[in-house]
Amino acid sequence: MEIAIISLAAFFTAILTFFCGFGLGTIMLPVFAVFFPVDLAVALTGVVHFFNNLFKLLLVGRNADKQILIRFGIPAILAAFAGAWILLHISGLHPLLKYSIGAHKFEITPVKFTIALLLIFFTLIDTLPLPEKFNFGKDKLPIGGLLSGFFGGLSGNQGALRSAFLIKAGLSKEAFIGTSVVIACLIDFTRLSVYATRFSSANLQNNIPLIVVATTAAIAGAYTGNKLLKKVTLKFLQHVVAVLLLIIAISLGSGII
Repeated sequence: MEIAIISLAAFFTAILTFFCGFGLGTIMLPVFAVFFPVDLAVALTGVVHFFNNLFKLLLVGRNADKQILIRFGIPAILAAFAGAWILLHISGLHPLLKYSIGAHKFEITPVKFTIALLLIFFTLIDTLPLPEKFNFGKDKLPIGGLLSGFFGGLSGNQGALRSAFLIKAGLSKEAFIGTSVVIACLIDFTRLSVYATRFSSANLQNNIPLIVVATTAAIAGAYTGNKLLKKVTLKFLQHVVAVLLLIIAISLGSGII
């Protein structure tokens, strides 16, 4: 049963996240966590996320904007290492708040609450008719790379921040998706090099069939999303990103994910 549920979730999530550039790991981690311990759920999600991004790289990586990759990607990678290093030293940081709804327990951590506030801030800038000086254009890309990479290394949540900046960089929809995928692969490679130390203790090798099926479902979703790309407008893409940013922000800020 868990294979069917996880595979369906991976397929439909991969279609949605193909356009917005983030969300597969954020959504799939809770799904995996329903059936497996958290450490194994993190490892499983990381592997599926990485191979799905590699497939998307083959599909749309050629559309990436090289200048954006340099200005955004390099700061992101450097900041990711810094975030991961800090994570090792604050792993015992206490949650801001703990609460329960029925049998489910939730925690609001300082890192996730900070990311939630940033996402809400960027979404408001993207959607409200604010003065031009508040818009995050190409000149702010290094800042976006630093924030995205840092919080990616610190908590694994980097895709939403990345999209919040790239969607304002004046890219075509093809370049936006291609650039997002290349940067995501670079960050994923860094993250998996850290997760690799957990693979043995998490018994990842005992779940190879599940990984193969879930990854195949995610790849099928990415392939379907690529086929639908011609029917999607940049304006629609901007609205999807804005809505998902708010959903992720509220979920992170309330401790749901």
